[in-house]
Amino acid sequence: MAVGIESKQEADQASISTEAIHAALVAGQRPKPASGFSACLSFAWRSMLKIKHVPEQLIDVTITPVLFLVMFVYLFGGAVAGSTSDYLQYILPGLLVQSVLFTTVYSGMSLNTDLTKGVVDRFRTLPIWSSAPLVGAAFGDILRYVLAGLVVIVAGLIMGYDAANGVVGILLSIGLVVVFAFGLAWLFTTVGLLMRSPSAVMNTGFMCLFPLIFLSNIFVEPSTLPAALEWFVGVNPISHLVTAVRGLMAGSADGGDISLVFAEAAVLTVIFVPLTTRLYRTRS
Repeated sequence: MAVGIESKQEADQASISTEAIHAALVAGQRPKPASGFSACLSFAWRSMLKIKHVPEQLIDVTITPVLFLVMFVYLFGGAVAGSTSDYLQYILPGLLVQSVLFTTVYSGMSLNTDLTKGVVDRFRTLPIWSSAPLVGAAFGDILRYVLAGLVVIVAGLIMGYDAANGVVGILLSIGLVVVFAFGLAWLFTTVGLLMRSPSAVMNTGFMCLFPLIFLSNIFVEPSTLPAALEWFVGVNPISHLVTAVRGLMAGSADGGDISLVFAEAAVLTVIFVPLTTRLYRTRS
């Protein structure tokens, strides 16, 4: 008899537990799915939080640009331009471009890291816009670009750079470089989806950037180069960006130069955003 009573009590408790669990699950209203915009903001914030938790990754953004600036100005300034002060005026806008564009490689490395560690697979299970991790990370990386640009500008001003167009020219220059970097970063996110490891992305990215950076008008006047190299420098998009930035910082910007940079950034974005999105959805 006692056994029967205990069995009934256990059955009643199981029924109560089941009803309580069911009530807890259905009592609340189902939250609305995140909009594409809010999801992008969340992933942009995630990109910025990576800097907070791994500040060592800012070494290439903060220390390396200053080393490049000091090395080129004081080692080669006298030989190239006759004086370090004159060479500083010439090279700083170019090093601003170089420092920011080098950081775009890390967009591909970060995406590849998420892919190889299985984080992307978790993102795909979330009820969000499928491209939100890509778009959010791209906008989050803008902070890295701005920081790299500001480091170069501040170091140059300390060394004696004369920004003839003042703060307006500096801000417009950084803004133009960031726009171009945003378009270029999509190329490296494509590379990040094609390579098998973050180190392979880094090697491929810098292998592509180094010829474009050093065969440009960043370091020397194109007229001093052999004819073939001078032609390549003239058609190099990075040369176009450097020319526009020099004009903005000197107060002599040409509308055609700026428009060309915007057009090239748009072409990069239009080509590589759909390609990156397609690879992101299909690669496992």
